[in-house]
Amino acid sequence: MSIRARLPAFLRRADPAVLTAFGCILLLLFLSSLYSSNFLSLNYLLQQLKVASFLGVVAAGMMVVILLGHIDLSVPWVMTTGAMMACAAAGFGGVGPIIAIPIGVLCGAAFGVVNGFGVAYLRIPSMIVTLASNVVAQGLMVVYTGGFSPQDSAPPAIRWLATGFVIPGLPNAIIVWAAISAMMVFLFTRTSFGRAVYGIGNSERAAYLSGVDTRRIVMIAFAISGALSAFGGVLLAGYASKAAQAMGDAYLLPAIAAVVLGGTSILGGRGSYLGTVAGVILITLLQSILSVMQMPEAGRQIVYGVVIIVMLLLYGRAPPNR
Repeated sequence: MSIRARLPAFLRRADPAVLTAFGCILLLLFLSSLYSSNFLSLNYLLQQLKVASFLGVVAAGMMVVILLGHIDLSVPWVMTTGAMMACAAAGFGGVGPIIAIPIGVLCGAAFGVVNGFGVAYLRIPSMIVTLASNVVAQGLMVVYTGGFSPQDSAPPAIRWLATGFVIPGLPNAIIVWAAISAMMVFLFTRTSFGRAVYGIGNSERAAYLSGVDTRRIVMIAFAISGALSAFGGVLLAGYASKAAQAMGDAYLLPAIAAVVLGGTSILGGRGSYLGTVAGVILITLLQSILSVMQMPEAGRQIVYGVVIIVMLLLYGRAPPNR
């Protein structure tokens, strides 16, 4: 009898990539505990989950697009735009703090709709149109701020959402990420939209011939990615108390790496959200360990790039019958 046959039923059904990601998390925690026992403390683990929540929100949107077989390179400045516009909206009278978060998210969704329109209707490669949107967003924010650091501060509501506590001892950011995760699981497993995303990722032509409005699905997927990127930027602004130029630059490669590391095929059509959660936690722990090792930012980017290449070689190749 093989080793796999002796495993519990839920482990036999689990995606090997997801199991590998969670195994790497346990390995990282074990190795880091050899350096310092503080790495296993509850406070440290909660802090890491809190930091991971910002990346987790962005990676959730990135996964929707990658499942289609596309990519969203507009994440960095869509995050920055959402954060800056939310902070700016908070300064408009009494309703400002109320509309701040919706305004930031809607700005991200607007960029997502433009990206989706370019990909779905104009048939422009997603890499090109999203990269162009990123540059446009950067230009708009430079014009808005004059090239200087924005003066608007995050309102108390956004700061509370990112750093406060509804449940004592459990940061709100973790609760927000858990809520978004629950919605993503429901979206992928219980809705026709989720089934259509997987279908388009496997074969857009077959999905179209089966009656799926593929262009509408692609537009919605990019809108979701833009909205979640902007919301991640809003949360990050609340964590830092204000928005900053290029605040989203450090999130593009980690978001892609987290999705791919969790077993989602970068060619589309295959992957589970649980794997993305594992990838986000793994990337966050990796960042923490690299920070302790005092590795420069250039070295971290090299690590992320190597992770993407290795996981693409392991899980990103199309099956022979595709």
